[in-house]
Amino acid sequence: MAKNFRDLSEPEILALAISLEEEDSRIYGEFADGLRERYPTSAEMFDEMQQEESQHRARLLDVYRQRFGAHVPLIRRQDVKGFVQRPPVWRIRPLGLDTVRKQAATMELETRRFYERASGRISDVSIRKLLGELAASERQHYALALSLEERLLTPDTREAEDAAQRQLFVLQIIQPGLVGLMDGSVSTLAPLFAAALATRNTHDAFLVGLAASLGAGISMGFAEALSDDGELTGRGHPWIRGVVCGLMTTAGGLGHTVPFLINPFGLAITIATLVVVAELVAISYIRHRYMDTPFLPATVQVFVGGVLVFLTGLLIGSA
Repeated sequence: MAKNFRDLSEPEILALAISLEEEDSRIYGEFADGLRERYPTSAEMFDEMQQEESQHRARLLDVYRQRFGAHVPLIRRQDVKGFVQRPPVWRIRPLGLDTVRKQAATMELETRRFYERASGRISDVSIRKLLGELAASERQHYALALSLEERLLTPDTREAEDAAQRQLFVLQIIQPGLVGLMDGSVSTLAPLFAAALATRNTHDAFLVGLAASLGAGISMGFAEALSDDGELTGRGHPWIRGVVCGLMTTAGGLGHTVPFLINPFGLAITIATLVVVAELVAISYIRHRYMDTPFLPATVQVFVGGVLVFLTGLLIGSA
């Protein structure tokens, strides 16, 4: 059962400080390892932060052994109330720069507050002096991180790392999402508009569109998730890609299906057609924005495919 901080004895407070510094050091090491392949300069920054935390732990251990003996009781952050739960972002691969930096800032702030509170609970002068020095060090740690960033992350390096991060975002989110949106927006056109024109019933057309959208979303989601595991391609976790692809496929189909909830039929099919045009323009823009495809060729390619499928649905529905 977790104890209140105010109930900890002086040896327990110092043991907790040792545990916190060891955990922070190991997390910074995990950050460095996770960033090294794609962001080597940022990894170097976290290597230095890990060394700083290891030095803090060594100083705390020396004082503890001099004051309380060789045995250090195992007291972890989860054994004491009041600590913020840390999401294990260091286990995610690949690591994101922004996520890592935010987590590091939170860690430094929490550790600094711990030392400030702990120094008020300690009566031993030498221990209070050490805790005060470590609190001051943690206050400077954020400034140290900024100075390391300024020194190591030059404009050219930052530009290269940001480009790499953008490429990962495109591979892991944009690409599967765009594939899903294109499939959902285009492949569901034929069955939806064929059913609409054949039945002239908005409710029936809506049910066909809904079934086609959900079915396509499930199919595309599994297809993307099972296509590769992301280890060699760097495309990230397969099930994340699958969920993104499946949701965007469903959204693409539902966009021009929802208008068939409207009556009368003529108004519903007119709005649905306008939505189709908007979807194709959106797809063209995304290809232009993230895939570096010139907007005009991207628009022509998308609209040719969309119009062909749209006409297929019209011809079959009018037969």
